[in-house]
Amino acid sequence: MKILVMGANGRLGKTLVRRYSQQGLDVQAIGRAELDLEKPDRVADTLSRYDFEVLINAAGNTDVDHCELNPANARLINAASPAAAAAHCAQRGARFVHVSTDYVFAGDQPAARRETDPTGPINHYGRSKLEGEQAVLAALPGALVTRVAWLFGIEKPSFPDWIIKQALAKEDVGAVDDKWSNPTFADDITEWLLDLLQHQAGGVVHLCNQGGCSWLEYGQATLDIAASLGLPLKTRVARGHTMQGFAPFKAARPPFTTMDTGLFTRLTGTTPRPWQSALEDYLRRQYSPPS
Repeated sequence: MKILVMGANGRLGKTLVRRYSQQGLDVQAIGRAELDLEKPDRVADTLSRYDFEVLINAAGNTDVDHCELNPANARLINAASPAAAAAHCAQRGARFVHVSTDYVFAGDQPAARRETDPTGPINHYGRSKLEGEQAVLAALPGALVTRVAWLFGIEKPSFPDWIIKQALAKEDVGAVDDKWSNPTFADDITEWLLDLLQHQAGGVVHLCNQGGCSWLEYGQATLDIAASLGLPLKTRVARGHTMQGFAPFKAARPPFTTMDTGLFTRLTGTTPRPWQSALEDYLRRQYSPPS
């Protein structure tokens, strides 16, 4: 299976390339320098230069606030270019995996979202990603569209690393307490994608670690694990605050976007591990003292 990964410099793209290379798979990656997703009309020509059987699109504009201020750019990168890539895969008989987001949901219901639940994004990022899902499946009905959330991993610092950095430097560390989703380990996604590909899965599938939590619960779990590792934290307790009036946010965020992973388990026979287990695995790898 020859795999080509779009988004070579992103957290998930770099993880896919690292993990698949370690497993001896035939994997290549292309980044922004080789493939400009702001120019959908050039996507097919660029992809035609590569030899692949599976194309994984881990690229995209994931800056929610940038998308809010630049909706046309968000649609080019998150919808038009993925659709062009899917159409190219359809033409050459290749499989296509497209990575989407929990932000396609309105987030107005506390229950875990299933793939068949109504969408209703409340910001331009979510709208562009939903448009991308629909355009990809229209161009290639057998494509696999995976929704992921709150990615963390070793390739780039993310929320847990930020929380630890803050707690090492000061006594007051805050996290949003009124937004919920699934913290997800990028390394785990690489295995789940292989499971889905081996089972010839298509359509929309939620791909995340089990269980939902708030940013505050996520941050507190991080501090608890960091403390157990002996890190010299200046505080071991995260303080909660709401999204309302949070200065860095330019776009509205959907409050409840925890996703149900039951379909993935039914398709593959694999049950994703809880986010707490994945988080501890990651933090122990990153922050355990040298033996």
